[in-house]
Amino acid sequence: MPKVSIKGQQMPESPIRKLVPYAEIAKKKGHKVYHLNIGQPDIKTPEVALQAVKNADISVLEYSHSAGFESYRTKLSQYYKNHGLPIDTQDIIITTGGSEALLFAMGSTMDAGEEIIIPEPFYANYNGFSTASGVKVVPVISGIETGFALPPIEAFKKLITPKTKAILICNPGNPTGYLYSKEEILKLAEIVKKHDLFLIADEVYREFIYDGEEHFSVMNVPGLEEHAIMIDSVSKRYSMCGARIGCIVSKNAAVMSTAMKFAQARLSPPTYAQIASEAALDTPQSYFDAVISEYKDRRDTLITELQKIEGITVATPKGAFYCIAKLPIDNADKFAQWLLESYDFNGETVMVAPAAGFYSTPNVGLDEVRIAYVLKKDDLIKSVQILKEAISVYNQK
Repeated sequence: MPKVSIKGQQMPESPIRKLVPYAEIAKKKGHKVYHLNIGQPDIKTPEVALQAVKNADISVLEYSHSAGFESYRTKLSQYYKNHGLPIDTQDIIITTGGSEALLFAMGSTMDAGEEIIIPEPFYANYNGFSTASGVKVVPVISGIETGFALPPIEAFKKLITPKTKAILICNPGNPTGYLYSKEEILKLAEIVKKHDLFLIADEVYREFIYDGEEHFSVMNVPGLEEHAIMIDSVSKRYSMCGARIGCIVSKNAAVMSTAMKFAQARLSPPTYAQIASEAALDTPQSYFDAVISEYKDRRDTLITELQKIEGITVATPKGAFYCIAKLPIDNADKFAQWLLESYDFNGETVMVAPAAGFYSTPNVGLDEVRIAYVLKKDDLIKSVQILKEAISVYNQK
């Protein structure tokens, strides 16, 4: 019998999606499941984007340019400039989601066996993209006690070897919601310039910033032009996860011409989704103001309710719409499965994402979960109530 590849065997399961079969079982029992496990916003997609697709007058659904519509890239460049980012049309390649942008970034900058340093916990698919690219993830641990702030620069320096090619950050972070300060970004900029590395910044949650804080992009660092690669996406900004449109952005001409070869190999990003994404750039500021206000209220509600549970430690996120909570349990994987398979509170239960899957270091984060506050406030309050009761029952087993 032919065998699957070693690379395929090493590809990690999604910690977010692997519990789906158990959620389906719970629903078949008639239980209501509150999904705190996945960053799928319930916010309505901007009408201007939906209407653009409905009104598209297309008789032949043809390929687009491999870099994406020029009209979209030009308009996107202006959007970035309006936000203070000096990004030109030629600095952008449209990709099939931020996921493909990350694969292009790794493929364009790293060879098999080379290393990328990533502060953990990090977006679980970074493990998958690295495995697919033959790249080794070298984690540097940030802790809940500091709110998942950037680890000391000395910790990065100790991990740099001749095989190190890049540092990857998510800002603000998934799964932590941590927002890196300007000072932290400048420290990273200094180290990548000194050691001639790339700094890849996943900035897909740029708009989701709270408490009067400001986002500082790697594209705003003078002298970092040859080192900085930005990853972006429409998924969360416009609640358009299903569009699968993102982009890779860099001033480094060699990186972009190399990424273009990867873009040509997959032919082109999807046409209708680009139409929607280009139109979404006309979304009024009032949409974002309302969305950010709603998410801030949800964050405050979730953190307040979680802090009422004895034994829980939770870091207050400054951005995105996730938080990591340390629970008074033995194992979050077992607990998350038990919640769906064996527990209900008045016919309801919750689905959380065990946080161990967001670490590369083995046996770290075993008692932590990621919670996405993408539900309405009343549902978040109910969810935490269920979680509180469930922890009590689970620990008495």
